[in-house]
Amino acid sequence: MSSSIVAAETGELPVRVLVPLPRRREAIAADGPRPMVDIVIPVHNEERDLRASVLRLHAYLTQQFPFSARITIADNASTDATPAVAAELAEELPEVRVLRLNDKGRGRALAAAWLTSDARVVSYMDVDLSTDLSALLPLVAPVISGHSQVSIGSRLVTGSRVRRGPKREVISRVYNILLRLVLRVRFKDAQCGFKALRADVARSLLPDVVNRNWFFDTELLVRAERAGLRIHELPVDWTDDPDSRVDIVATAIEDLRGVWRLATGRPTDAPLRLSTQLVRFAAVGAASTLAYAVLFWALREVLPAAASNVI
Repeated sequence: MSSSIVAAETGELPVRVLVPLPRRREAIAADGPRPMVDIVIPVHNEERDLRASVLRLHAYLTQQFPFSARITIADNASTDATPAVAAELAEELPEVRVLRLNDKGRGRALAAAWLTSDARVVSYMDVDLSTDLSALLPLVAPVISGHSQVSIGSRLVTGSRVRRGPKREVISRVYNILLRLVLRVRFKDAQCGFKALRADVARSLLPDVVNRNWFFDTELLVRAERAGLRIHELPVDWTDDPDSRVDIVATAIEDLRGVWRLATGRPTDAPLRLSTQLVRFAAVGAASTLAYAVLFWALREVLPAAASNVI
């Protein structure tokens, strides 16, 4: 087994070490053999796409990316040939390492990979490479320069170009409207699988991020914003994976529970009582969902997709 393959039995966080959050805009300097950027690809049963995607990303990094970089394949409990494919890639490419976890969860994989990284900037992208790779440098540049502590790709800001079905489009927009209404966040797209942040910021924020699945992204950004950190949003070209195996209904329920927890301070497993606040919360979600769905479908009849996407 290559030394670049790391086994993680649980993926749980270590004992918390308090790291001061850097709020001053300071550029990150190169530090000897340490990679500047660690790009994590979280995977679960991705034997079909993993090799081609990693080779494509590796080619981009070696030919066009100006900073030293590592690719970390964070395998969370795959049951197919994904671990074998990942091990082969780590043997072939010195810039690739593999982190293996026994428990599922995209957030769990990201937390484990970021906390074990020695890079100055940690990031991640989805294995299907839905975001055009040309956006990687603009993603990490604000973090490296000190302009922002966190940088995220956004499909919902002016300048983005998105190709995905209407169902996912409506769900994404309604969810982010709900975040702005209930949690008063300023960022526009919480769930785009394309993010980067300072490694020291990640080490400070992650112990407070409870969710280890799909709500992980949202909670990370909410806690970063509440800590006063600057979040840069980058418009991206995004092509949705039509073969995505994400369970939309289950993910939506998890997200709503997470939003409720962050809005009220209630623990994740606390029973939801029909209080005035819960009724208000549900009403806001239902109203915004209905209003945006009607608006989106109406505009699709009279405007091209690109124009209706600007709303």
